[in-house]
Amino acid sequence: MANAQQNAQRTAKVERRTAETDIVLEVNLDGSGAYSIDSGVEFLDHMLANFSRHADFDLTLACKGDTGVDDHHSVEDIAIVMGEAILAALGNRTGIQRYGWAIIPMDEALVRSALDLGGRSYCVFRGEFSRPEINGFSTEMIEHFFVSLSRSMQANIHIAILEGSNTHHKMEAIFKSFAYAMKQAVSITGTAIPSTKGVL
Repeated sequence: MANAQQNAQRTAKVERRTAETDIVLEVNLDGSGAYSIDSGVEFLDHMLANFSRHADFDLTLACKGDTGVDDHHSVEDIAIVMGEAILAALGNRTGIQRYGWAIIPMDEALVRSALDLGGRSYCVFRGEFSRPEINGFSTEMIEHFFVSLSRSMQANIHIAILEGSNTHHKMEAIFKSFAYAMKQAVSITGTAIPSTKGVL
């Protein structure tokens, strides 16, 4: 069961408790990149810390999950809760840029992220990894993370690995490029709803 609280400062707190996970997440879209993250999956902690710092989102996350089974439930549910929190923090999205994009290098890796916070969920992910996991984080879960995030955040997300051989570099470039795309998309650049419909 999820429950969200939101205020005018573009912050939100979401709690989700199931038989598989117990999650509390808080986000501030107008923060400074401060974070306190304990997902139960150490490499995911590292990726979300990079996301928080580069998006300038303050992010607090505590997750107790059945990682003794595997990382699937925790990674999926964290994406769901993170999307719900960002969506709640955005409110009616008045004045946001709505679209964001970034191409970020990490050594030999190069990743492109583009997104639309227009209320339609769709995710396209293009990329392959040579390693099945990094420190308990299954590389097959990276696509599932962004698919789940796109649904709960009601966003269109496109991510493509353009170059790269090192799995760590590629995954880190994904989260960093997505962070810069999000930072751009949530930025306040106007005073109206960014849609000819007049609503998002």
